[in-house]
Amino acid sequence: MSQFVIAERMGHVLEITLSRPPANAINAEVGRQLHKTFRDFQDDPELRVGILTGGSGRIFSAGWDLKEVAKETDAGEANDAVMNEPGGFAGITELWERTKPVLGALNGAAVGGGFEMALALDVLIAVEEAEFWLPEMQRGFVPDAGAVQRLPRKVPYNVAMEMMLTGRRMSAKEAVHWGLVQAAVSRDELMPRARELARTIAEGAPLALQALLEIAPEIDRLPLKDAFARTKRGASGLPIYERMITSEDFLEGPRAFAEKRKPVWKGR
Repeated sequence: MSQFVIAERMGHVLEITLSRPPANAINAEVGRQLHKTFRDFQDDPELRVGILTGGSGRIFSAGWDLKEVAKETDAGEANDAVMNEPGGFAGITELWERTKPVLGALNGAAVGGGFEMALALDVLIAVEEAEFWLPEMQRGFVPDAGAVQRLPRKVPYNVAMEMMLTGRRMSAKEAVHWGLVQAAVSRDELMPRARELARTIAEGAPLALQALLEIAPEIDRLPLKDAFARTKRGASGLPIYERMITSEDFLEGPRAFAEKRKPVWKGR
């Protein structure tokens, strides 16, 4: 079996690199390898933040491997081969149990399912020449591996619909304008910027990091009063958040601040 996903530990950070030249296209095997990598990341108590990148090439991911799809004789089976794998497309678009932040260091074009994979991440940094587009309508299907569901939540509805309907390309500069991408940087800056950001995030309390990712999707678009109700001790129904509120780390942060020292997190 070819190794299409390379994972490297850097302290509390896991750097994950897609490695399926020339375009990092996603098939079922790539999705399974990505899912296992993200599951291992989630389950490792020493790891706090992930970075996903496409390596040294000019394409982050071209998305669904359409050359493989073209060989199929049953459209439904072709769809199921990647969409119904654990974690959804690319092993992450429906990985609902993930509660650790993953940054996207986008080294180039994010096309179709590659864009949908990026949309499933928490913070995106891209090279200045990166582009984002969804050509599914011109291929005979809809971008239902994450774009239909997520893109209108991240950019204005009319912008999302225009991208999906036309398949037009969005530049990194425009993506920054809409807040879809946090920063567009030179190629030389990409990985240093992503690693610096990951290290900064990793300095936070582990339970608090996970609680934030647990809370955010649960209260997204709730009425404000209901959102506050979901963040009350004993009433949230959010197990990590409830653990965080009564954890040793909850008191360690204020104590470290008062004693003018760095906190020593225990993750409990």
